[in-house]
Amino acid sequence: MAEMKKILVHENGGPEVIQLADVPIPSPEPGEVLVRNHAIGVNFIDTYHRSGLYKLPLPTGLGKEGAGVVTEIGEGVDSVSVGDRVAYIGPPGAYAEYHKIKADRIVSLSDGVSFEQAAAMMLKGLTAQYLIRRIYPVNAGETVLFHAVAGGVGSIAVQWLKSIGATVIGTAGSEAKADRARALGCDHVILYEQENVAERVMEITDGAKVPVVFDGVGASTWESSLDSLQVRGLMVSYGNASGPVTGINLGILTQKGSLFVTRPMLDHYTRTRQELQDAADDLFAVIASGEVKVDVNHRYTLAEVARAHRDLEARKTTGSSILTP
Repeated sequence: MAEMKKILVHENGGPEVIQLADVPIPSPEPGEVLVRNHAIGVNFIDTYHRSGLYKLPLPTGLGKEGAGVVTEIGEGVDSVSVGDRVAYIGPPGAYAEYHKIKADRIVSLSDGVSFEQAAAMMLKGLTAQYLIRRIYPVNAGETVLFHAVAGGVGSIAVQWLKSIGATVIGTAGSEAKADRARALGCDHVILYEQENVAERVMEITDGAKVPVVFDGVGASTWESSLDSLQVRGLMVSYGNASGPVTGINLGILTQKGSLFVTRPMLDHYTRTRQELQDAADDLFAVIASGEVKVDVNHRYTLAEVARAHRDLEARKTTGSSILTP
């Protein structure tokens, strides 16, 4: 039986638990598709699956997105054909030369979107899409706070928000990332490890604060995010880069202005193939327009996955990172 290279994790822990294994190339079952990966996305959620912050049955693969060519289809699949260029998001396992995935998790790629672009933007871009277009549809003239604005999701979101006509207050962890955020169009950048975020938001907005905060950082920015919100504002906590938010006293939401909080995940906003396709079409359209550009700034091989995770967790990366099988 033909074999392929695949990343496996047999126990939760740091990057050292990542193993590159030789495993049989799978055959698609009914309703599934086999994709030969040309590029694979690397995202913070992959580190959560590896560490056990988000529990998965072990052993497990890693990686939720990729792009490549369909090499085999299972019974009953009529949405794609062998030879099609596709991208996908789905359960962990994309860190591999081939990935078997359900056909309803796949979208077709237009000729104007490269494999690297698709792998770099599917999860991050679709996350940006559901944050700013569905959870809180941002309108022209609104001012929003977006944490980690130079990261993968933030890099896409800030460009998209500017194309809508919003004013973006972003946070960054270093001067270099602040410079990148400004280059992407961010109107105001706060160094959240050096400055008081809520005080700066008050200054920038002349005391008005913001109607929504998009926070993928987590524990270290939780309080400042709440303090940056207007009365009845919405806190969108979508990630845990600094650790999870725990021990919440719901009464604090009343004290700070009858605030709303959501802790969403992309899977719940792309439950059907139609939802996924609609979101992807929205994303591809803004990419094709040139209003949003996807920067692939870091490339690793499958043998370098541990280093990729270390770089991500140390916040050494900007824009998107991919693996090349």
